[in-house]
Amino acid sequence: MEHGQDAVQELVTFCQKQYPSNKKELKIIEEFRRNYNPTAAIWWYTRQCFTYNMLNKALRTLDGDIIIRMGFFLCDVHRQIEQLHSKQVSGYHGKIFTVFRGQGLPKGDLKKLVKSKGGLVSFNNFLSTSKVRNVSLGFAKDALETADLAGVLFQMTIDPTVSSTPFASIREVSYFQAEEEILFSMHTVFRIGDVRQIDKENPLYEVDLKLTSDDDEQLRELTARIREEVSGSTGWYRMGKLLLQIGQFNKAEELYMALLQQASDDSDRAYIYHQLGWLKSDQGQYKEAASFYEKSLEIKRKTLPEDHPSLAPTYSNIGQVYNHMGDYSKALEFYEKSHKIKEIALPPNHPSLATSYNNIGQVYDNMGDYSKALEFYEKTLEIDKKTLPQNHPSLATSYNNIGLVYKNMGDYSKALEFHEKSHQIYEIALPANHPLLATSYNNIAWVYRNMGDYKKALELYKKALVIKQISLPPGHPSIKSVKNSIEYVEKKL
Repeated sequence: MEHGQDAVQELVTFCQKQYPSNKKELKIIEEFRRNYNPTAAIWWYTRQCFTYNMLNKALRTLDGDIIIRMGFFLCDVHRQIEQLHSKQVSGYHGKIFTVFRGQGLPKGDLKKLVKSKGGLVSFNNFLSTSKVRNVSLGFAKDALETADLAGVLFQMTIDPTVSSTPFASIREVSYFQAEEEILFSMHTVFRIGDVRQIDKENPLYEVDLKLTSDDDEQLRELTARIREEVSGSTGWYRMGKLLLQIGQFNKAEELYMALLQQASDDSDRAYIYHQLGWLKSDQGQYKEAASFYEKSLEIKRKTLPEDHPSLAPTYSNIGQVYNHMGDYSKALEFYEKSHKIKEIALPPNHPSLATSYNNIGQVYDNMGDYSKALEFYEKTLEIDKKTLPQNHPSLATSYNNIGLVYKNMGDYSKALEFHEKSHQIYEIALPANHPLLATSYNNIAWVYRNMGDYKKALELYKKALVIKQISLPPGHPSIKSVKNSIEYVEKKL
């Protein structure tokens, strides 16, 4: 699915519908249709027009419809940054330098940044920076005019010899050639240093960031997980994975069906069937999911030995489907097949083994065999503590699962201990109104309720309700459930 004029025309048609009455923008869109080529990608990205505005909005809001249409443009910008980086990197002579970025940041996000000192922060869009501090400081100060925003000046230390992400000076290819701009590709990861308030009267802060290196242990663990999850050799496969992650199922299915028609070999077909299985599973269509997963498995088993590592994810996902369908013996059978392969192929503390232990624990949990469930959840936690940063959401999930088992066993003090550990991480790692925070409040409230502390339970149920009403559609069963819990507890007071 290499892009060509068809992809450009499709984007142009889409953009014309977005700006039906804007003559200036329509003229620029027509210019794009006539003149666009990949060597001018950065020039178009830096031009303050539909290309810049739509792509950044789509990446910020994870709008799958726009991302898929602009996929070719996104890839072209990335490739041009890579090409420039390879030409320019020797010119730095290994010298460390500093760039700046000024922007507004919600005050809640700033608090999380302060709490995360020493941890990692990732920018999921193309990152524009300047060599001139005062230019960036001006952007940070501009943000102060918006309520609830803090002005933040990021001071970024760059060691060109250890860079984990391509970056380039774009002065010669930018629309604004007078600016000293360094553009980083997507998903640049920095380590967070000091955070200082630089204006006593206003919420204006300076944040030190250091570009992570390829040999940064924490980054290596993070990227290894991402690479493990994002299989497939082309940008289109990664695009499909992104669409799945953000819940754009119809768009993902459309893309995978197109890829399936063009698939040239069995390994591509096996991968696509696997992704379609995942898609159907996420939609709750478990029979269809099992069918796609089994097609993937059938193709793989024709050419691979029974203990080949690439069979493990498919066995695991089939196990997950049976678990959802309530067929726990089948789920256990497939999860154990997956786990045996992983035990042979992976080192003892590999994160994928933690996932495997967690899956088996879930099945025993669903079967009501809580001592077995606890055994496997504790194995998961043991690996997570060795391989993950201390505030990683997966650690919170492990603590939460153990808390739920203790709750089911009636050991409420232990349940409370683990639910609170889970909640502390979620508060740092997640946005303020994330649904998982509501679930966490709900779980802790349930424990207090069963311990007879109805006042504390009520307080937490109300916090859960506030988040659910913000993050879920009106009339969602989960909102009704927490309202019923509040009503029950109020009667007990």
